[in-house]
Amino acid sequence: MKKSKFTYKLLSITSLIAFVALFSCTKDGLGFSEDVIVFEYAPDSDPNPNPDPVAIVEDEDTGSDLSCTAEGANATRTSSDLPNAVNVGTIDDRSCYANYKEVEIDGLTWGIYNITAGSNNQDAANTLQPRIERSLPIADSNVGSSVKFTGDFRILEVADAGSFGQDGTYIAQAKGQHTGGGGSPDPAICLYRAHPIYGTGSNADKQVAFDIYAERILERGGSGSGREVVLLKRVNKNEITSFVLEVGFKVDPSDSSKKIHYCNAIIGGEAFNWNIPSPERGTQSKIRYGAYRVRGGRAQIRWANTSHDRV
Repeated sequence: MKKSKFTYKLLSITSLIAFVALFSCTKDGLGFSEDVIVFEYAPDSDPNPNPDPVAIVEDEDTGSDLSCTAEGANATRTSSDLPNAVNVGTIDDRSCYANYKEVEIDGLTWGIYNITAGSNNQDAANTLQPRIERSLPIADSNVGSSVKFTGDFRILEVADAGSFGQDGTYIAQAKGQHTGGGGSPDPAICLYRAHPIYGTGSNADKQVAFDIYAERILERGGSGSGREVVLLKRVNKNEITSFVLEVGFKVDPSDSSKKIHYCNAIIGGEAFNWNIPSPERGTQSKIRYGAYRVRGGRAQIRWANTSHDRV
């Protein structure tokens, strides 16, 4: 499906524009429609109005049938993993379209995460979004504690449901519980969301690149209008991109009696650091990655060279 409603407005390099977009969130990131604050920089225009047709990638799924399959209908959320999987973490498979697979390309083994709209066969109908993710060990809230995930990703396709608030697929997220109530019992803190960019000419109906956004809470337990969406950078289809995410607690340099709960990402060598609101309420840090959320169409994410450290 060609995206028809999402357009960019030209901005000066140093300016930011905020607009309100219709968006959905449940206890773990999706569900009821609410307003989300969105900040973005204008991307560069396409310098080539008549590009060559986009090539099909070796491990790309091009089938038109996005329904559940017998192979993908895993019995439980953890039953479909491969023995000794190359990707670290415990699998959480809530999609009956396809199970986790691996492929070797140029001597490097990639974990395959393919999900389609409506394919969650583990949760109640019309509640939570499909996903194949991996969960990783949790760190506590002591000063100096942290979790750090490192990997390389390739994006071949992400969700397209026809509007900014409905589009996009999460490739990774920082999570962590908090004191004082509010929101989900296992809330997301910052999710990294890839949105489709379509080409021109012969590629007008093809996803050729992806804008990576950070979807950040404005308050603990925040969803809907309790989050902001910030454009980070653009990556090309099938481009091998390095990814580092570290989440943890450290001393506040302005007041040693306080602490900072940080969520720092490095994507393709570019740093995107962020301090989480109300650090005194945070009780843990944890990370998940894979493919999560597809309100329209299909998402195809690949991960390799994954590692995880917990302090």
